[in-house]
Amino acid sequence: MTVTPTGTTSVRQPAVVAAAVVDTATERGELPGVPGFVVSAFNPLVRETVRRCLGDPGTPDVPNPLTKPFPDSTAIVLATVAADATTSDTASQKLLSGRVHNPLLFFQSVTTSIVGHLAIEYGLTGPIHCVAVDHGADTTALDAAALLLLDDTIDQVLVIGVELAPNPRTAAAFERLAALGHDGRPPAADLAVALLLRRPGATDRTVVPAEPEAAEPGRDDDAAAGHLYRLAALAERARRSLGEER
Repeated sequence: MTVTPTGTTSVRQPAVVAAAVVDTATERGELPGVPGFVVSAFNPLVRETVRRCLGDPGTPDVPNPLTKPFPDSTAIVLATVAADATTSDTASQKLLSGRVHNPLLFFQSVTTSIVGHLAIEYGLTGPIHCVAVDHGADTTALDAAALLLLDDTIDQVLVIGVELAPNPRTAAAFERLAALGHDGRPPAADLAVALLLRRPGATDRTVVPAEPEAAEPGRDDDAAAGHLYRLAALAERARRSLGEER
């Protein structure tokens, strides 16, 4: 997917108003499961990262302050390279071996399944986009968000970058991408980043420009986070700037 924003500089550089990173390399406990999803860590990872970014979904009496004002105008963009390889591979292996398959595996092998689940939890009815890219996943996700914010009916965009630690099949795929000169690289452990973006000046919250810094080859954290390094670094910078607000 090629995304080429044509808006002004202010639109090209939305503001981060909330952010979260979940890196299972540093998580001490198991992530909460997601009802209706099985086997794979992909879906709990996405859900927990979004929960830490937005807060709990809220209730009619105590609504979520980030999503309540924008139920119909919050878009979601999820970017990944290998997506939920655990589910895809498990389903394929069961079919090839002739074993009875679990219908849930086919449902959740579609990346939009967990995003749709989150949209229902948070009461969001804006557009949902899932992109699989083998080069520039971080900039593609941010550019897609910038394009969505050109639409006056969109007030904010939840950007999610997610990648599981490689299994033998995806490790081989990532090696092939590297040989072709692409920058898609897997993280050392399951990793997800969530950023809530708005137009600059469209919020009274503390904001951080959505400008990822250039990756520095050879850095340990760069290698550990794979192609999500710049999104993760942006999220951490935003969290520090937002301080106790998040």
